[in-house]
Amino acid sequence: MQFTQFTDSLHESNPSADLSVHLKALWYDKNDRWKEAHDLVDSLDDPDSALVHAYLHRVEGDQWNADYWYRKAGHRRPNVTLEEEWETLVQQFL
Repeated sequence: MQFTQFTDSLHESNPSADLSVHLKALWYDKNDRWKEAHDLVDSLDDPDSALVHAYLHRVEGDQWNADYWYRKAGHRRPNVTLEEEWETLVQQFL
């Protein structure tokens, strides 16, 4: 799937079943369904899930919690807009 195909899918009522859990979480986030996005990665313990989890807490405005998850992912909070981070994460997981 290409980035434009992913963004075009944001107009659907649900994400494609063949997307990874990370892309599904980012899809839900972009569709203002934060809780569904968070629920997908909340119990996962791998670095990629921690990175998406961190981003979601940054969206929520909980910087302390976001920083905790960035550390678990082996990253630092990026100095970019939320939109830029979302796009970077989508590109990374496609």
